[in-house]
Amino acid sequence: MTDTGLPMTVPAQGLPDRVRIHEVGARDGLQNEKSVVPTEVKAEFVRRLAEAGLSTIEATSFVHPKWVPQLADAEQLFPMLGEIADVGDVALPVLVPNERGLDRALALGARRIAVFGSATETFAARNLNRTVDESLAMFAPVVARAKDAGVHVRGYLSMCFGDPWEGAVPVPQVVRVAKALMDLGCDELSLGDTIGVATPGHVRELLSGLNDAGVATGTVGVHFHDTYGQALSNTLAALQHGVTTVDASAGGLGGCPYAKSATGNLATEDLVWMLDGLGVHTGVDLGVLTATSVWMAEQLGRPSPSRTVRALSHKE
Repeated sequence: MTDTGLPMTVPAQGLPDRVRIHEVGARDGLQNEKSVVPTEVKAEFVRRLAEAGLSTIEATSFVHPKWVPQLADAEQLFPMLGEIADVGDVALPVLVPNERGLDRALALGARRIAVFGSATETFAARNLNRTVDESLAMFAPVVARAKDAGVHVRGYLSMCFGDPWEGAVPVPQVVRVAKALMDLGCDELSLGDTIGVATPGHVRELLSGLNDAGVATGTVGVHFHDTYGQALSNTLAALQHGVTTVDASAGGLGGCPYAKSATGNLATEDLVWMLDGLGVHTGVDLGVLTATSVWMAEQLGRPSPSRTVRALSHKE
């Protein structure tokens, strides 16, 4: 992984100067692993991600262990990460499904939380065992209490572009639920292409629809899966619209345990390679990040799905 001067930086017009990468590998990535990763390995993974320059690293999820056993060690893991949050101003958001999850997170000093909703009824029923509106009602006190405690709240919205049971999801349907999430008091909205079916025109139309409904682009992040190889092109479309927050997963880890057609997240290395080439600042050292994903792949016992990781770590 020597510095070859590649990719060559060739800026393009109409792009932001800087992008904040919301790293989800330690949570969204590892929750989809068949095996349970040891707590110490998870903590080391987060440490290495921080050393690579990532400033927002989603640490874990305070869900019931029955539903996501891979993250059952949240109470043990989060206190191990205190030194990371204290050095370099690294944010460590955590996912909370309900008030009980919020209680657990606040008890450990979490300062950034996320709730996880659905734009479609079928996925809401399968993932949350509620209707869309019932899930919003469940989130209302969670968001209110978090805001009262001075905690930053992110609202994840799944199935924004397509649903494996319902098919294409109408833009107005997504806008309605997204606006409702933001109206609860969320600081930030992450649009999830959970099964990876979005295309650039669809991305632009949804972002425009949100703007028309009063949701500012500056509050929106994008979360693409690479099922059909569209994650980078969709990200570029979002950046051209003014989005400056992009979710990505180191090494391309993750999918969705409740949507079997969902493959891995956009790999952070693939995103950084593209942004480096475009002259968009991320603060991430691609070499250190790649080494981290190679190390994590070794812990998992399989190669990284990230094309950039494979290219940069290839040995003759």
